[in-house]
Amino acid sequence: MTRLLLALAALLALSLPARAADWPVTEGDYVAKDFRFASGETLPALRLHYRTLGTPHRDASGRIDNAVMVLHGTGGTGAQFLLPQFADELYGPGAPLDIRTTYVILPDGIGHGKSSKPSDGMRMAFPHYDYADMVEAQRRLLVEGLGVTRLKLILGTSMGCMHAFVWGTTHPGFAERLAPFACNPVEIAGRNRMWRKMLIDAIEADPAWNGGNYASPPLAGLRTAFDLSILAGGNPVALQANAPTRAQAEATLARSLGARLAAPDDANDMIYQFDASRTYNPSPLLDRITVPMLWINSADDFINPPELGIAEREVKRMPRARFILIPASAETKGHGTHTWAKFWKADLAALLATK
Repeated sequence: MTRLLLALAALLALSLPARAADWPVTEGDYVAKDFRFASGETLPALRLHYRTLGTPHRDASGRIDNAVMVLHGTGGTGAQFLLPQFADELYGPGAPLDIRTTYVILPDGIGHGKSSKPSDGMRMAFPHYDYADMVEAQRRLLVEGLGVTRLKLILGTSMGCMHAFVWGTTHPGFAERLAPFACNPVEIAGRNRMWRKMLIDAIEADPAWNGGNYASPPLAGLRTAFDLSILAGGNPVALQANAPTRAQAEATLARSLGARLAAPDDANDMIYQFDASRTYNPSPLLDRITVPMLWINSADDFINPPELGIAEREVKRMPRARFILIPASAETKGHGTHTWAKFWKADLAALLATK
């Protein structure tokens, strides 16, 4: 969840570093004609924005054989994977996703970034997309837009982690390997659904929201949404260390909220983003995933708390899956540990070496 991570960075009075390397990125848009959503709603033209690094390589039959796709979290975009804590660890010479030999595809999901979304003009009349729709749009981008019919890897973080499980169960074998980071493959329920619903309810309860037809941002509702995101995404050890007194905690919270409210997310986009997980539940189909998988969660993740024991139970249903729980420390990033590649870079390299 990129916006959530930025809020946490502001909370700790830290800023995410600028890109440390000038990565050679190509950007483009794929337009899916007459896109039909699972709800039955349609759009005559659905735009999916994407970024790529590296060059596609074709085998003797003409098929692209070096493509990987990296999928972002709720509120994020593919641009987050150009930040140093991810890109500088993974794209350089000899790194796991060395772009001299790897074709990296970074889509913006439906409702996010430069892809089609409610704030483009339709507001709450925009089709009510879910994760199945987002994955289908990714599939059409790959096959119809980029000519990719097989992937070496899908790496997904947070929402992208859940998309990786949807890919593995609905298009088994399309990706030769899966790397879902920071999620569980079960219905969004319990506390996880509750905090998402609280966030949505807070926005919709603000009179300024006006059924989605607001003249100015519903800041009271957005403030509560940002508050909930801070709680959901934080590493409690780091929060305590960086704000060890009441005064420091309140001051850093005020700075964080000030930064977020100065340039707030679009409220309708946020409602759609957090509600898109409502139909997610790949668990009944997990036995379809037979490719090598590296599944990683972190012990300080509020959104996917390890004490539920879900991962240890579900991983047994996938014959080539390996689950790793990263221990909590002052150095981990709460839910956001998924995009700091130093914690799992070596494990990803081992996955890519698996035949």
